[in-house]
Amino acid sequence: MVSTMQDIRNKVKLDEFGVSHTSSSDFPGNYPGIDDGWNHKKFMKNFKVEIIKLNQSEMEFDMIGIDTSIANAFRRILIAEVPSMAIEKVFMYNNTSIVQDEVLAHRLGLIPIQADPRYFSFPQAQEGEVEPTDEQLLEANPDYHIVFELKVKCKKNPKAPVDTVDADVLYLDSKVLTKHMKWIPIGDQLEKFGPNGIRPVSDDILIAKLRPGQEIDLRMHCVKGIGSDHAKFSPVAPASYRLLPSITLLKPITGELAERLVKCFSKGVIKLKEDKGVKKAVVENPRKDTGMREIFRDDELKNIVKMEKIRDHFIFTVESTGALAPNILVEEAIKILHAKCQIYVQQTKKV
Repeated sequence: MVSTMQDIRNKVKLDEFGVSHTSSSDFPGNYPGIDDGWNHKKFMKNFKVEIIKLNQSEMEFDMIGIDTSIANAFRRILIAEVPSMAIEKVFMYNNTSIVQDEVLAHRLGLIPIQADPRYFSFPQAQEGEVEPTDEQLLEANPDYHIVFELKVKCKKNPKAPVDTVDADVLYLDSKVLTKHMKWIPIGDQLEKFGPNGIRPVSDDILIAKLRPGQEIDLRMHCVKGIGSDHAKFSPVAPASYRLLPSITLLKPITGELAERLVKCFSKGVIKLKEDKGVKKAVVENPRKDTGMREIFRDDELKNIVKMEKIRDHFIFTVESTGALAPNILVEEAIKILHAKCQIYVQQTKKV
């Protein structure tokens, strides 16, 4: 089978101890003699997006026909520039737990909040603003803030069996969980979001442990932010991509050699098929390959199997922290990239 020039250009060969550079072929030394510069017609013809998996928490899709720099731009925007809501200020009234105030505030800040950031504005600092008073800090603006309250006190359980040693049975409220966080609607938030519209993403995230007599009493203000300011604002965990693997068997592989080949790859990549009573290896699903180089440890197999990656076919995996569905996060990332391009175009027109 003769490979076309397009096939050669679009594949990156995996070596035993490395992988070839995946940037554009017009980069000196990468793919000599092949022009891979930007062409709008070629891009419109080749570019496509295929959704492979989509649910409320995870999305997997293929982005085909783009350069590595564009794929990485999407990844970085998803991590660092798509906004979300997170706890920014914690007002401690009482904390007699063994968790220090600073550590407790840090733990609270990392709790993902089920709230749509598109309904809120970024907090704006006023020009010439002086240091606010304690009373002013406690004031919350419904356009900027979400307010939560946390009040938990541990007590002995009077109905606990005498012979038990289980702390969850001996004590009441010995574990402070996110289910104890109470949303305090301000302004028109109750009408806008409903009674259960804003809450922690999960009710069973452990915040602290208490023993009888210990208590936590505090109030929290959530604000809108982006991951480049602090990791707690990042709405994804994780957002990543990889190149689509391509595995080519250079000659028929049968018998015991085929069985060895199956063991060199992840489950489902290579499959054995019966052909006139002889086991023959075929490539079943190269997508399941995780980049294992076990094949190169076999002196006989490594010369008859070609390992490559298609360098303009990106497999994206986006996992949401829970505030927004992953497909919405991808849409927001596209809008942000489009806005960046518009700014660039406007600036170039001024030159």
